[in-house]
Amino acid sequence: MLNCKVVLLGETSVGKTSLISRYVNNTFETNSLTTTGASYAYKTIHLKQYNKSIKFEIWDTAGQERYRSLTKIFYKNASVAILCYDITKKGSFNEIKNYWFNQVKNNSPNDIVIAIAANKSDLYEIEEVNEEEARNYAKSVGAIFIATSAMNSSGIEDLFKAVGSKFIDPNYCFEDDCGDDKKDCDKQNNDENNDNKTQKEDDYKKNNFKLEKDNKNDKRKKKKKCC
Repeated sequence: MLNCKVVLLGETSVGKTSLISRYVNNTFETNSLTTTGASYAYKTIHLKQYNKSIKFEIWDTAGQERYRSLTKIFYKNASVAILCYDITKKGSFNEIKNYWFNQVKNNSPNDIVIAIAANKSDLYEIEEVNEEEARNYAKSVGAIFIATSAMNSSGIEDLFKAVGSKFIDPNYCFEDDCGDDKKDCDKQNNDENNDNKTQKEDDYKKNNFKLEKDNKNDKRKKKKKCC
């Protein structure tokens, strides 16, 4: 079994605690208490495609500015960092870009897996953060992007499966994040296949031409002998 330290980061009230509670215990509290310092939970999953089990050691951190120096302790040796923002609060997304992402990159192992969770996706009717903008940002920094909702549990299982897969396989690409790359890869493969097909056709034509030429030469030689 693989141990994987996961730390959830982001501004206060973006739903980090609720997200963990939904994932670990499948519960949701409308009025959960604000985290002070940090709290710990764990969950073990099995990823069939790798035939491996992972124990997620999940740390929920406080988002208040006065706890930021303490928070560094938790992501310093983390394997996965999940940066959470509230889609109804533009400021929480800006803090990911302006503070949290840089903190993780500057104070964590080089191979840390980073994901961005667009939390409270069930409140899309009053969103302040355009999903396409957030998804493009995640792609630009090499992070996994998934919209989540602790209230209805959407996206949460996918989130942890994705970071677990990336933890095991650095080349793993979450389907929603690599659509364009996959198209480029498929296009390249198609181009290579077409090039190979064209080359084979050219070789076939050359060989046939050579064969026809040899046959003509043989006929000429036979005519000369018989005369």
